[in-house]
Amino acid sequence: MSVIELTVGWYRQNQRDLPWRRPEAGAWGVLVSEFMLQQTPVSRVLPVYEVWLTRWPEPGDLAAEASGEAVRAWGRLGYPRRALRLHGAATAIAQRHGGVVPSDYDELRALPGIGDYTAAAVASFAYGRRHAVLDTNVRRVLARAYSGAQYPATAVSAAERELARRILPEQASDAAAWAAASMELGALVCTAKTPRCEQCPVAELCKWRDSGYPEHVGPARRGQTYTGTDRQCRGALLAVLRAAHAPVEADALFTAWPDEAQRGRALQGLIADGLAVRTADNQYRLP
Repeated sequence: MSVIELTVGWYRQNQRDLPWRRPEAGAWGVLVSEFMLQQTPVSRVLPVYEVWLTRWPEPGDLAAEASGEAVRAWGRLGYPRRALRLHGAATAIAQRHGGVVPSDYDELRALPGIGDYTAAAVASFAYGRRHAVLDTNVRRVLARAYSGAQYPATAVSAAERELARRILPEQASDAAAWAAASMELGALVCTAKTPRCEQCPVAELCKWRDSGYPEHVGPARRGQTYTGTDRQCRGALLAVLRAAHAPVEADALFTAWPDEAQRGRALQGLIADGLAVRTADNQYRLP
């Protein structure tokens, strides 16, 4: 059996029961999950996703509210500009597509905040279309199983895209199954730091394993720091705005972070990114 056949077979027996994989989630549920899961683990996404879909079960429901409500409901997921982009996508879906998430890749790609990966993922997972879906987990599986490398390159290369297209099953349903299965394999077994090769369904076909697990060559892979960064400062200020349902005085924001220069820089960044608004009387609120 091939890597694809073994992976899909394993997936059918081991896939997690996640709400966006259920039929009732629909394309909107898949789209919301894809925005939320960017750089964020499933465990943190699940409670926010459930609240979000209960409040806004359709794109038009979200589009009808101010974008600041999307930022408020985003909570502590991090990278809150994703909330603004998702609100923008929902608004475009309501205005251009009658409130229905499009199934065509090019139409999805034309929505605000949606790149190649998200467009391919929604078309594949929600509509069963044939697309190469290249997220971090899939790329790691391809690198190890097919290329014999411990990790893929930092950015998706032309050779990587060509490999993904070349091995993609011709049948659309099979391609969609492979996309989901390879992503799950990377998330649960072929993990970045501690791969569970003894549990891997394609271990016997894995080129990285066959080559003796050669270590990554190239720039060191460093995790992102958070404590004390501008990003943490932005989060602290944004938490004050999320908790308030009316504009707040500058003093309320100033107590959230001790470093005056960093605080001012972070606040200006939030305003520039559209995550905060300064009122005419120098108060601050969500958009």
